[in-house]
Amino acid sequence: MTTTNQLDLQTVLDGLGQGVLIFGDDGRLILDNLASRTFLGTDIHHIRENGWDAAAALLNARQSDPDKMLDSHREKALTSERPIRFYIFRSGEHIPCWASAVLGEDGEVCTMITLDAPDWSAMSALMTTFRAELIDAISSTRGHIDIIEKDIQHFSKSERKNVDQLARRITGLTRLVSVHMTRVGRLMEMLERMEQIRTGKARQIVKETRRRVVLEDFFEDFLEDLDEVVLVDPETEAIDHRSRITLNVAADVAVDAAPTHLTRILQDILRNAIMYSMKATPIKINISQSDYAVQIDVIDEGYGIREREQERVFEAFQRARQPQVFSEFGYGLSLYLCKHEVEVMNGRLWFTSEENIGTTFSMTLPAWREAEASASSDSEPTTTA
Repeated sequence: MTTTNQLDLQTVLDGLGQGVLIFGDDGRLILDNLASRTFLGTDIHHIRENGWDAAAALLNARQSDPDKMLDSHREKALTSERPIRFYIFRSGEHIPCWASAVLGEDGEVCTMITLDAPDWSAMSALMTTFRAELIDAISSTRGHIDIIEKDIQHFSKSERKNVDQLARRITGLTRLVSVHMTRVGRLMEMLERMEQIRTGKARQIVKETRRRVVLEDFFEDFLEDLDEVVLVDPETEAIDHRSRITLNVAADVAVDAAPTHLTRILQDILRNAIMYSMKATPIKINISQSDYAVQIDVIDEGYGIREREQERVFEAFQRARQPQVFSEFGYGLSLYLCKHEVEVMNGRLWFTSEENIGTTFSMTLPAWREAEASASSDSEPTTTA
């Protein structure tokens, strides 16, 4: 049996999907891996020859803030018990990175820089869907407008029945425009959220807007505003969604969160609960608190998710294949965005589900702690398990 001691370190590093650069305390490059060589190309030779100074010059490109320079991240990592998250800009992309201190065999304190490969496949799929949606909207709307224009041109020569026909066509057109514009607007919102996640803007927005959110007050406003929100697709039967929802929350529960992000996440989760359950079934929101975290459960008695499809739930552009699900319009993107946005707020999102029984989506967020409020405003959000 192969043990950890028998594994070759270079082989292990070359098997990683992330780029790794390890520098000694004198700045020399001790180790690199296949992913870093692929990512940096010919620049890896310059870093091997000139060490840390060359890496800093290359990775500080387009960065003018001293606190965001590589040297600053290195200093923080050498005095921290956890890795330091930061971003660099290279080849037109914001690259997520980590800096951490590692101890060598001879007691030397080294610096390890990890480079995450950006994944834009979901963004590419989103743009393809967006273009198809716009083309369909424009084509359908243009066709209806042409028919109405022809009816208007012949109106003076028509009988009374043509007035009723024209009215029906105009009503159909306005309905069509409303449906398409609502879908395009929602897709535009998703595009913006995707961009914020992929470029690191979501992380900065959360850092700037997170505050103490008292959940009793938050949900009172949230549920009242549901009447003003286009929560489900316009082609879904319009009913009073709010009457289906019951809330169980104590008066003194507060989380450390960004209110706009929290609102958007809960709307998406509720949208799924409403669309994928019978209109008469209840939806429950239960909130519980431990010492350091608050858990929010959204419980429905809907169609549930087949066990073989559950691993795809948080993947972009993936939808369950049950007939009840496919009959409702959707892009299969909202839960992918929600998961990332919850994690940006230092939380966790997961679910349990049973087909034909129902689904519970649960999220944990940091409980508000007065003593840590000032410190958390200066620290970077990190994902907790």
